[in-house]
Amino acid sequence: MIKNILTITLNPTVDKSCAVENIKPEKKLRCTAPKYEPGGGGINVSRGLSRLEIKSTALFLSGGRTGELLEQLLDGEGVATSAVCVAAETRENFIVVDKSHNEQYRFGMPGDPISKEEIAILTDKINSFSPFPEIVIISGSLPEGIDAAYMRMLVKDLKAKGAKVIADTSGEALTEVLKEGVFLLKPNLGELSMLTGREELDNESADEAAKQLIDEGKAEIVVVSLGPQGAYLVSKDECLHVPAPSVKKLSTVGAGDSMVAGMVSVLANGGSHLQMVRMGVACGSAATMSTGTGLFTKENAERLYKWLSRQ
Repeated sequence: MIKNILTITLNPTVDKSCAVENIKPEKKLRCTAPKYEPGGGGINVSRGLSRLEIKSTALFLSGGRTGELLEQLLDGEGVATSAVCVAAETRENFIVVDKSHNEQYRFGMPGDPISKEEIAILTDKINSFSPFPEIVIISGSLPEGIDAAYMRMLVKDLKAKGAKVIADTSGEALTEVLKEGVFLLKPNLGELSMLTGREELDNESADEAAKQLIDEGKAEIVVVSLGPQGAYLVSKDECLHVPAPSVKKLSTVGAGDSMVAGMVSVLANGGSHLQMVRMGVACGSAATMSTGTGLFTKENAERLYKWLSRQ
């Protein structure tokens, strides 16, 4: 069983969510009381792992009053943290649900710049872990000041220390990460198309594109997120498709991070690839059953996993 798991979030956030009836322009809208929750890719993975009773440490950049709130919220959820203090104020995201149609509006705020000195402190912090984590999940976007090339250097250092690196990012950061190669990659169809140069991918051609990344040494395992159609897990010797269960969707926020948490929970316990992708789909689907950025409940995830295991 793997005991040391680290998640890295370079552009964390506090998610503020509320609901309102019938959004209209230039009208005073009466919202429900706001709900504040921790956010950012790796942070959400750690939150999900905590729900599945798997311990991890969430490492992230934290600054200002919002950073203090973020740390308090994570402490309240029982997530172990390793915060790197920076001068920039931690960003906020704003999510509004129109109750009349159950439509969700997501407003993402940019992060303030991070200095070179703070990047050096971050790198030293990561390298200082002892014993060094066996699994490291890098997830989320990059703040201004951290160049995409930093991600390649980071992955190289992590692999040199023997860590299995799991990547769930996008854009240039994703391209740089794959130049070094990772243990597990979780792209969606659009990202997979961009990475392989194959246009108009569909469910049938996704496994071939994922196999291309593996043959090129960019990943050992590729799990392609297909949204309502579930996911493909592709390795050197396997191609597994797990359909998503039909659930009442309330929010898609954090579904991808929940999927990663589900997969890592099985990986940490030595489970099979089939069990891993089933738990990933179960947790991702369960997250859509929750409002705001609440991720999933353990009860819903386990129930959906059992259903998938019977298919």
